[in-house]
Amino acid sequence: MQPGDYFVGDDDYRIRTLLGSCVSITLWHATRRIGAMSHFLLPGRGENLSNEIDGRYGDEVLVLMLHELAQLGIAANELQAKIFGGSDMFSKQFSANGTSIGRKNGDAARAQLQNHGISIVSESLFGVGHRQVIFDIDSGHVWSRQIPPIEVS
Repeated sequence: MQPGDYFVGDDDYRIRTLLGSCVSITLWHATRRIGAMSHFLLPGRGENLSNEIDGRYGDEVLVLMLHELAQLGIAANELQAKIFGGSDMFSKQFSANGTSIGRKNGDAARAQLQNHGISIVSESLFGVGHRQVIFDIDSGHVWSRQIPPIEVS
């Protein structure tokens, strides 16, 4: 899965992505073995509004995933969520107010899930480096491996 993508599918699928400051939310329905996964770059679009909902933004991609799941008869409160990513790719990657994009993404994911009444059962957020993430929709398991950046001298 590439940045800005999301996927909704059944137990035939295992989805993978690579995250840095981006965040991935996985949603899983345990009984029906249907899940969704996102890979968003920014928490929200801000004032740059458009008529098209875009998977690059955390608030919008969650709406897209929940809409597709609702079409399959799955309500938001029936889902379990796991959140991954939000790392600093470089030790000095901060915005003007001292908060990294990764932290903003992770905090936004938590808030959005809470606003939709979705239980967060696990998370692996923040730190430095990138993560490899694999989501097995059949079991609901998500494997995450964080890889620190290589120090260059």
